[in-house]
Amino acid sequence: MEFDAFVVALLVLREDAPVWDPDKARAMQDAHLDHLATLHEQGDLLAAGPLDHQGFRGLTILRGPVERARALKEADPTVAAGRFDVVVMDWQVPAGAVHFTPTRFPRSMAEVEGD
Repeated sequence: MEFDAFVVALLVLREDAPVWDPDKARAMQDAHLDHLATLHEQGDLLAAGPLDHQGFRGLTILRGPVERARALKEADPTVAAGRFDVVVMDWQVPAGAVHFTPTRFPRSMAEVEGD
């Protein structure tokens, strides 16, 4: 049987995460969204979105190899600022079981909110 290979990355809220005022938090979220949109436009990021969980805050699916995916995720401004740790792992599915379609990722909370 053939398999397609992807990389899954989880953003994990750090116990020692900095506490930001609302303006800083929004600016950092905008920087995070901009980073994801850039990765998608470059062809590295296939899918991404928030998770409704206390510790696991976001999931991304990327093209491999895992070392490159880890470096791309560690370049996320929210990771670099110490808010999140990244857990990165290989993921294999039966060939053709999962398909991703290029789309437009928002670059800011204003876009998310429709402003």
